[in-house]
Amino acid sequence: MDRRTTNSLAIEDFKKNSNAAFGILYQNYFVYVKKYILNNKGKSEDAEDIFQDSLLILYEKLHRDNFEAYTCLGNYIVGISKNLWLKRLKNRNFYIEFPDTYFIENQQEINSAIENEKYYWEKLTGYIKAISSHCQNLIQDIFIKNKSIEEIQDKYKYSSKHNAQNQKYKCVEQIRNIKLLKLKINEL
Repeated sequence: MDRRTTNSLAIEDFKKNSNAAFGILYQNYFVYVKKYILNNKGKSEDAEDIFQDSLLILYEKLHRDNFEAYTCLGNYIVGISKNLWLKRLKNRNFYIEFPDTYFIENQQEINSAIENEKYYWEKLTGYIKAISSHCQNLIQDIFIKNKSIEEIQDKYKYSSKHNAQNQKYKCVEQIRNIKLLKLKINEL
């Protein structure tokens, strides 16, 4: 099932006030939001709060008649979550309750965060498509499917965890080198 079909079904599900879409988004994207927040001075509870707030904002956005999904709904959730977390970090000394009108008052900023997230994922996908197929699979397993290094070692038949870590490093280096090459080409 392609992204547009998935987005259309999820949007229809939200508009029917069904919880299935919430569950699917939580199952597929909470891990990214949690990882981002934990890496940026947050706690698991913060990640849960931010993710729930993001789902509510997305729900509100989806109920607008003119809403069109230009990327997967996960990118919207992650973008909104990052925006909310950055706002909370700026005001770290006190907790902010987001009013019901938060989306309307901050629509431009949220849309910008979503577009930045979409642009980031498009660039990263382009870099990943340019690396070896073995590395594409390895990167997918480690960073998208969140497989442990032990699972990677077993799946790819590496003789040790150290060898698996080395291969991960080499694959990430392939992405960095392609990124640097593209930057140099753009400078010309």
